[in-house]
Amino acid sequence: MDGTHHAQRLKKRYERLAARLARLGPIVQGTITERTITTEDPHNSGTPKTIGPYYQWTFKRNAKTVTVNLSASQRRSFQRAIDNNQKLETLLTQMRELSRQMLDATTQGVQKRKRRK
Repeated sequence: MDGTHHAQRLKKRYERLAARLARLGPIVQGTITERTITTEDPHNSGTPKTIGPYYQWTFKRNAKTVTVNLSASQRRSFQRAIDNNQKLETLLTQMRELSRQMLDATTQGVQKRKRRK
């Protein structure tokens, strides 16, 4: 396959990835943890009382860990945004590799020196 055809195929693959990137939707980093608290019921001694589940979203802001409590409906939306962030990272990795391949296929590199004997 010639260099021009190869470069065009790489560009088409890159454009497909860029289109997928544009459809992702909201993006956030972090993780969501489901929490429950079990304590002794103050009204019934010796009986455990469970509070929850409740959800916490943890992420980094300015190199500090931030934790935000979420409702059940927020958890679903935030989890989708976290999943979108993971898709974004995968797409960016693929786009970077394709970009490198496209640049290699469409630009001339430095001539290699011949080895001295």
